[in-house]
Formats: sequence, C-alpha cells, structure tokens
Amino acid sequence: MTVSYSARAYREADVLAASPSRLVVITYDGMISSLLRARAGIVAGNLEVTLPALDKARAFVAELLAALDRGKGGELAGNLASIYVFVLVELQTMTKSRNVQRLDTLIELMRELREAFATIAEDAAKEPSRSAVA
Repeated sequence: MTVSYSARAYREADVLAASPSRLVVITYDGMISSLLRARAGIVAGNLEVTLPALDKARAFVAELLAALDRGKGGELAGNLASIYVFVLVELQTMTKSRNVQRLDTLIELMRELREAFATIAEDAAKEPSRSAVA
C-alpha cells in the first residue's frame, strides 16, 4: 500500500512540474503502457484485462487529439490528428477483433511518436539554460 501511494505521489509531482512538451511524453507513456497491458490481455485471452486497457489507451489518444493546437501546429498538427483518429478507429476495432499483429503495429507507431516528442521535450528543456548562459 505504501509503495503504491509513493508511486502515485511521485507520478503526480512529475505531472504537476512538467512542461507542456513533457506532458505529451507522459501521455504517450501512459498510452503505450495501456497498449502493452491490452496486448498481454489479448495473448492471455483475458477480456477483463484487455477491454479496460483498450479503453484507457483510447482515453490517452483522445487527450492527445484534444491537445493539438492546429493554429500553431499547422500541417504537422493536421497529420498528427489524422494519425490519432486512425489509432482511435483501430483501438475500437480491437475491442471485437483483438488482433495482436495490428496492435503491435500501433504500439510501434506510438513508440516512434513518443521518441520524437521526447527529443522535442529534451531540446526544449535545454533552451532556457542556453539562453541564461548567453
């Protein structure tokens, strides 16, 4: 119980102190974790694990979609929106088909996007220190 509380408190502090770009990475981490849980549930044939994990993954994707700033993001934001809508449709399909190969493709796509956003977040975190030195 103490470990769970400590982990939750640490996660909460991480989110509260995070920059906007870091929040995107945290959201991707949660989504990927949910996708992996759904995959494990599919492999085990356990709907009690699979379906809630797919629901949670959809919630993370919906959050990413809602957070897009199409005014500032332009074409990139539009492309990300298309990817997120595709992922939402695929996840909805997974509730019935439970296809591990399709889910693996989604997991790989989300990992690639997560890495791209992590790089952006790291670069953004370095910027203030560069300008303070200059």
